[in-house]
Parts: sequence; structure tokens; C-alpha cells
Amino acid sequence: MASPALLLHFDDELPSAQRIATQAGLTLGPIERHRFPDGELKLQLPPPLPEHVVLLRTLDHPNEKLVELLLAARTARELGARHLTLVAPYLAYMRQDIAFRPGEAVSQRIVGKFLAELFDAVITVDPHLHRVATLEEAVPVPQAVVLSGAPLLADLVAAQRPQALLVGPDEESAQWIAQAAARHGFDHAVCRKVRHGDRAVDIELPSVHFAGRAVVLLDDVASSGHTLAQAARLLLTAGAASVDVAVTHALFAGDALQLLHEAGVGHVWSTDCITHPSNAVSMAPAIAAALADLNP
Repeated sequence: MASPALLLHFDDELPSAQRIATQAGLTLGPIERHRFPDGELKLQLPPPLPEHVVLLRTLDHPNEKLVELLLAARTARELGARHLTLVAPYLAYMRQDIAFRPGEAVSQRIVGKFLAELFDAVITVDPHLHRVATLEEAVPVPQAVVLSGAPLLADLVAAQRPQALLVGPDEESAQWIAQAAARHGFDHAVCRKVRHGDRAVDIELPSVHFAGRAVVLLDDVASSGHTLAQAARLLLTAGAASVDVAVTHALFAGDALQLLHEAGVGHVWSTDCITHPSNAVSMAPAIAAALADLNP
């Protein structure tokens, strides 16, 4: 795009905003936030705004952040923005793409339409899509850009575990695992998962020789950690010399990280899509390149 002049951000994402702004040649525009005693929010954007504006908000713990996006995007339009790009390295509410029971809200469709009414373009990383093939179907904006953390994580694994066997924890990770493995010629395999609930899953290892191998479990998102932990225990029981974990989105709710280490996982690596101590690679250069390619 004709380089947008301003990157709006909230104070809790300043380090991420600085990395992206440096790579993309953008000026930072802080959004001031005040919380009233009853929990309501008041936002203040830096006026006036240029025609092309980028708003950074990664959507872990998304409920309040969606209100922030509503307030910020509408105000940005009033202050002169004509083309608004949302950079949401982690995009929430993508998993529920159909109603499994009568009366269930299809959150992907609802939140996707909500974002499309606010923004002209969306850039995200490894969205958690299942039965929907493209981001445009989930978030019907004129420009929907999907980046992947798989290549960067593959580069990290190649440096840290050059002979690693890459393993995906479930069938949904197959395409993502294949992409990462092809980058450096890693051997790779995928487990089979049967989910019984948010924290109850059964894992079946693939028919692969694990004895003595350094195994790296790769996935797009780690939330409760139970799937990865169960896979790690099975891999170590099958003779793996070590098991490490690499994920794009480090949600790690509650005691998830502790759960992984108790299961025998060594290192945990993630991208900086969600700020976390495990962050090992930055998506800022890829996000900057995607912003440069936009056509407002």
C-alpha cells in the first residue's frame, strides 16, 4: 500500500507496535484508554488522522478488545481515516464455524461480519480455520491477508534441533506441519486426536519409529496445553530422546505451560503474535511486508 503513515496501538502492545513500525516505516499513534468505575471504557485517539491507518490489536482475551475495536475504528473514521487496516496477529472466535447443536451462536460468522463492518483490510497469522477454507469467507473484507508462523518456527527448529522429527498433534495440523517440514527437509508425521471436551482428548501416535529421535511438536495454537502434553507423554514413552514444542499462538491459559513441562517437554518456542515468555521469533517483518503489499 502507499505506506500508511500511522500505526495505532494500545499501551499494552507497545513493544509489538514498535517492532512493526520499525519494519514498516510507520509512525506510532498511541490510543489512550480510561476505565470508569463501572467498567466502561473511554478511548482517545491522536487527531487528526491520515487517510491510511493501521490498527494493531491481537485478540487473545478478546471480549473487551472487540469493544475497543468498535470504539477505535468508528472514531478513526470520524478523525479522517478513509482506509483502515486491522493487524490482528491472533484472531479470536474463529473455531466455532458451524452450529453443532440447535441454538448455538456461530461466532466466526458473527465476529467476522462485525470486523468486516469496521475495517477495509485484515492481516492475521495462522487463523484457526476448520471447515472454512479462506479467511475471506470468515471475515468478508475487501482484503484479507493470512500469514504463517510455520516458516519462521521451522527456521528456529533447524537451528536448535537440526535432525528433528516434526509431529503435529492432530489431523488439522497436517498441512501446517508439511509446510514447516518442507522448508528444511524435516521428517514429519501427524497424530490422531479424539476430543471429548476442552480438557479431555485422546491421542493416537502415528506409526513412526520414535526411539532416540529429537521430536518437536508443532501447532498453530496452544491453549489449555492438554493435547500437547498428552502427545509429549506418549512420545517419550515411545522412546523419543526429547520433546520440544513450537507454536504460533502462545495462549497458554492457566497452568498450561506448567502442564507441558510436567509432561516432559523441554523447550517451548512461539512467535510474538501473543506476548509470552516463550516468544522466540518475530512476525514483524512479515506483517510489514504484507502492509506494503496492500492496495487501499
